[in-house]
Amino acid sequence: MTPYATFYYFAILAILLAPTVIAGLRGKSLRTYNSVVTVIILAIIFAGKPAQAVSLIIFTAWQIVLVKGYLALRKRDNKAGTFYIATVLSILPLILVKIIPFFHMLSAIGFLGISYLTFKAVQMIMEIRDGQIKEVSLYDFLRFLLFFPTITSGPIDRYRRFQKDIANTPSGEEYKDLLYIGINRIFQGFLYKFIIGYLINNHILLTDIVKHGTFVSKLIYMYAYSFYLFFDFAGYSAFAIGVSYLMGIKTPENFNKPFLSRNIKDFWNRWHMSLSFWFRDYVYMRFVFFMTKKKIIKDRYLVSNIGFFLNFFLMGMWHGLHVHYIIYGLYHALLFMLFDWFERKNKQHKFWPKNKWTHALAIIITFHFVAFGFLIFSGKLI
Repeated sequence: MTPYATFYYFAILAILLAPTVIAGLRGKSLRTYNSVVTVIILAIIFAGKPAQAVSLIIFTAWQIVLVKGYLALRKRDNKAGTFYIATVLSILPLILVKIIPFFHMLSAIGFLGISYLTFKAVQMIMEIRDGQIKEVSLYDFLRFLLFFPTITSGPIDRYRRFQKDIANTPSGEEYKDLLYIGINRIFQGFLYKFIIGYLINNHILLTDIVKHGTFVSKLIYMYAYSFYLFFDFAGYSAFAIGVSYLMGIKTPENFNKPFLSRNIKDFWNRWHMSLSFWFRDYVYMRFVFFMTKKKIIKDRYLVSNIGFFLNFFLMGMWHGLHVHYIIYGLYHALLFMLFDWFERKNKQHKFWPKNKWTHALAIIITFHFVAFGFLIFSGKLI
């Protein structure tokens, strides 16, 4: 069963989480019960997918060995080589899942949500290296990695932030606020995914309006697909966040009015935020820090541009080893480079003033660049 895809799934959630809600209103936290619910929900999700279920178990065991093993080694000796090996081995299952189908081989190691679980495990290894995570119990690791509301498509939480929510038991009044927000987000998800997203998909994207090869049909498809992507994925994220709040976990936001962004940097601070911030923190920033520390390239603008390229090239490949995904990533890297150049020149020459008119124009321009990127992403352009 696909999470959040049917009303039957929500009915099961309502029944299973009823004790959690009742306890929360009384100022109590059913942590053990919520862990049991997670096992039940995972069993329901993978019930008809035995191969994926086995893959999930093997993947989880693999990440346990790596995280716990690297934590033990980190306490003895913080060698860079060990860190790099642990990081590569943690990402290896995801790499295989992406590469094997590309060579038309049968993939028996993938499962629903492997990307997002990999991001969680890798960030833990990196934060262990940084000394930010000093202890990880097996139970805490499993609870974080397999947290069912976000297991298939995020948002991507951070271990330390997640643990703070787990350690804090909200009072009855505090939980009322969480419950109110959670229910509102779930209804927002219904509006976004099952109403607006459904209407766009069935009444524009799947009709003859966009099937002609004309410029106008491509333009209609570009706009419709851009809004469909937002409402479908933002709707899913709203479901995941809402259910998390019911369980007392304040899962981070994934979208913040992205089509009101005034430039491409602003857009990626608003669109798929947990993924964007993950790549920013664990790819771009670490690459720039490494290059700066080692003084391999002294030109900081060149280092930054290479970082943009690496960041979005990997993000494009993460979506899949297809030409349109890779071009999509490189397209956004180019937009970042151009905007960075534009921003630096504008600081010198002040040719783009800040007022309500230029702000509105910036939003319009940014939206069209973003929408064209989604057209590339869809594969309909190439």
